[in-house]
Amino acid sequence: MEKIITKTAGKADKAAIFNNAAQTWNHTFYWRSMRPKGGGEPPAALKQKIVASFGSVDACKKELSTAAMAQFGSGWVWLVLDGDKLKVVKTANAEVPLTKGMKPLLTVDVWEHAYYLDYQNRRADYVNAVLDKLINWEFALQNAG
Repeated sequence: MEKIITKTAGKADKAAIFNNAAQTWNHTFYWRSMRPKGGGEPPAALKQKIVASFGSVDACKKELSTAAMAQFGSGWVWLVLDGDKLKVVKTANAEVPLTKGMKPLLTVDVWEHAYYLDYQNRRADYVNAVLDKLINWEFALQNAG
């Protein structure tokens, strides 16, 4: 799937293939970015990387939340590895950090369909619930490899 995404990204004649492949990949990655009884403290190895890049776990979560609220319309907020540094990035529609050479560690879906039934237009409440109670730090650590 990643090969299809990277080979079709930015090619107008391949937009339908890219959009479908990337959205399938993004959603699958999103479901793995959460787990029952998630949240809490990241594993020590990941926490060390988070503290080195953001100063604290709370600062990282705040940056994820701020980016989620700043994403206009449909999209995604990602914790990524960019070189040897962790960063928070946001993407619109089907975009994926893979196409920019960044390694996704976890994502939060900020498309309205991800939260509207439970939270209506309260995106901030949804994002905070994901980050506090569902985020799968172990998945992020695996992806950091």
